[in-house]
Amino acid sequence: QVQLVESGGNLVHVGGSLRLSCETVGKIYTLYRMGWYRQAPGSERELVASIPIRGPSTYAASVKGRFTISRDSHTNALYLEMNNLEPGDTGVYYCHLRGNDKIGDSSPIDYYGQGTLVTVSS
Repeated sequence: QVQLVESGGNLVHVGGSLRLSCETVGKIYTLYRMGWYRQAPGSERELVASIPIRGPSTYAASVKGRFTISRDSHTNALYLEMNNLEPGDTGVYYCHLRGNDKIGDSSPIDYYGQGTLVTVSS
């Protein structure tokens, strides 16, 4: 069973920067895409950034130009570089992987990590 382990969340001031990391533990045989979601208090979980195996990365309008997603293709580690942070970026950030950890099974399964907390203070 694949596990995703996030790290890097912290308390920062407005305008600060953070780099989130996500380690993929276990073997993935089929990978479609990875991404970062976040959930602010009292809000639903939203997609922040996504990086497919092929094609361009996509970003939520609220973070475009400030956040950069990247992936290590050898280890399937995932990163999120966050700059010029705003109070609205506060929330729990979850790493996401769509793929399958069974040999010969290409049906997409969504995996999520436990989350890492980012707090931006004004």
